[in-house]
Amino acid sequence: MVKDTVFHKKVTLNAGGKLIDLSTPKVMGIINITPDSFYAGNRKPGVEEALQLAQKMLDDGATFLDLGAYSSRPGATDISIQEETDRLLPVVEAIAATLPDAILSIDTFRSPVADAAIKAGAHIINDISGGTLDAGMFGVVARLQVPYILMHMKGTPQNMTQMAQYDDVFNEVLDFFGSACQQLKQLGVHDVIIDPGFGFAKNQQQNYTLMRRMQEFDILGLPLLTGISRKRMIYGLLGGTAADALNGTTVLNTIALNKGANILRVHDVKEAVEAVKIWEACR
Repeated sequence: MVKDTVFHKKVTLNAGGKLIDLSTPKVMGIINITPDSFYAGNRKPGVEEALQLAQKMLDDGATFLDLGAYSSRPGATDISIQEETDRLLPVVEAIAATLPDAILSIDTFRSPVADAAIKAGAHIINDISGGTLDAGMFGVVARLQVPYILMHMKGTPQNMTQMAQYDDVFNEVLDFFGSACQQLKQLGVHDVIIDPGFGFAKNQQQNYTLMRRMQEFDILGLPLLTGISRKRMIYGLLGGTAADALNGTTVLNTIALNKGANILRVHDVKEAVEAVKIWEACR
């Protein structure tokens, strides 16, 4: 049964009028328009800094750029919708004007922010809460008819570390996806990408359980995004900090490709693109 659904896995994405083939995995570069995201190397709070990083990521082979103005690291400070929007929109507008071929994803769980960013020139909504923190998000996605990255998380960035309690982490995440995807389908949303939410209300053992079983999410028939770049699941196992976790990230991204990942969301685009190229050559 699973083999048949894998055969029918959706591997195309319509973003900004462009049809993107995900049968060859693609790379999404992270640009944090925040002063406090967990990895300092991709904090680019200024418009010019963000533009420079966007250009470099595109030159290095990124297909998507993921822009976020609300830090979702564990225990991050909550900010208002207005502050998030004020940080985000100037960068969206600048990249859309300067790099018109860039495909922009917006990392937000707030529907007003997502709505404003799409209208400012972005193409994809990346919601870490999978619609659980804003009941209006699914309706906005349906109205805008844009691709939606549905991530699993419990709680909020402020309390999620206390929420890592599961009887069966894989099946609970799968059940969440099944229910949410059904709601999105009923609303007429055509392009949904699923993200298991590594590190979001999951401890190290739970993260590696999800990675080990990740190919089983193909039963949903949807493209799969993995975001494990420089996360604690890597340096918590190997030692060091996020700054030391590039090699571990590359190893884990390669494992994710073997487990069916269609999009790698990363801080380090060049290394991820190289991993995809080598993995493709070995297929």
